[in-house]
Amino acid sequence: MTSGYGKECADIVQAARDGSYKVGMILGSGLGQLADEVEDAVRIPYSHLTGFPVSTVSSHSSQIVAGSLEGVPVVALSGRAHYYESGQADIMRTPIEMLKALGCDTLLLTNAAGSLREDLAPGSAMLITDHINWSGMNPLIGEEDDRRFLDMSRAYDGELRAKLKAAAEAEGIALGEGVYMWFSGPSFETPAEIRMAKTLGADAVGMSTVPEVILARYLGMRVAAISTITNFGAGMQAHALSHDETKSTALTAVDRLKRLIRAFLKELNDA
Repeated sequence: MTSGYGKECADIVQAARDGSYKVGMILGSGLGQLADEVEDAVRIPYSHLTGFPVSTVSSHSSQIVAGSLEGVPVVALSGRAHYYESGQADIMRTPIEMLKALGCDTLLLTNAAGSLREDLAPGSAMLITDHINWSGMNPLIGEEDDRRFLDMSRAYDGELRAKLKAAAEAEGIALGEGVYMWFSGPSFETPAEIRMAKTLGADAVGMSTVPEVILARYLGMRVAAISTITNFGAGMQAHALSHDETKSTALTAVDRLKRLIRAFLKELNDA
């Protein structure tokens, strides 16, 4: 795997809005509204940046928003590219390299996920404590130095998780915790696969995030991630799964998740 165009993209962002940034955010389905609230912002379409992947998913707007939120300098990626769109596990390498080059030492990820637990109902949020890479793919395949043997025992930063839990408590938001399992997609899982995932210790399933976490940790960034639960896994609900359901349920949880992320940023700013 060769290095992406992260530094070149960072230079374009700096030319549009000079400054040092602290937190990078990759906003999944439904959370584009939060990017709209970033203050003193510049907005750059992914298509204007060399090597930047443009998402083909209808709920992802594919633009960078750099500015300030709750007094914290942030760079929000409104939408992501997924493995299932290209067959490339490292499809998000350039965006994450760009965040690192802009000074972001913290990466907050959000996604839409299917719940494997009755107490994590659609519309709720789950703080990811760990993950299972069921896809078998890895964005570091092809790296030629020993840094590819990356320690993932603390992939999700304990201090950041504590701040997210404190933010949720302060806002009166119920925040579950659990293990996220990455399936490649784009088809949803089968009922048998959901039963297997439960047996292996997963609490939610989804089609993103894990390769981004690996890339961010490889680059030395601290990581936290939140899933918006949009449905129960296959075989756990009477109706069929659909992307329309994912999009509509994600929108019902947007206000709570925006409040949670804003409160989290306040926690970081006060630290």
